[in-house]
Amino acid sequence: MSRSYEHPRPALTADCVLVAHVDDRPCVLLIERAQPPFAGHWALPGGFVDEGEDLEPAARRELLEETGLQIGALRQIGAWGTPGRDPRGWVVSVVFRGDVDASTLQPQAGDDAARVAWHPVDALPDLAFDHGDILRAALAD
Repeated sequence: MSRSYEHPRPALTADCVLVAHVDDRPCVLLIERAQPPFAGHWALPGGFVDEGEDLEPAARRELLEETGLQIGALRQIGAWGTPGRDPRGWVVSVVFRGDVDASTLQPQAGDDAARVAWHPVDALPDLAFDHGDILRAALAD
């Protein structure tokens, strides 16, 4: 169904922050982006919400597509929409956090992820977009 709106609308994404302890260190799961923008940079798993799709199912779909993982509880921790955060245009991201047991998971890179890996929160690589800001907020939550 096509609708006309008086106000411009941003694109919408849903991202996941998965937190686990690996070798007694708090870690987050990141993907290495295979496609522009930020190809070769590490980022949170996530992506665009499909038309008519609810937010948490979109986050779970993107997590499955990019990492092969299906996890239990997720909780919404916030939304990020600063203009310019994505070079493709005005994009608002709704972010979900899940605390998981890494020893029970076997992430596999898929879709537009070149690699997937756990990264200690005290030794993070340079991150794409504003994912560093998102991680700081998610880890303080």
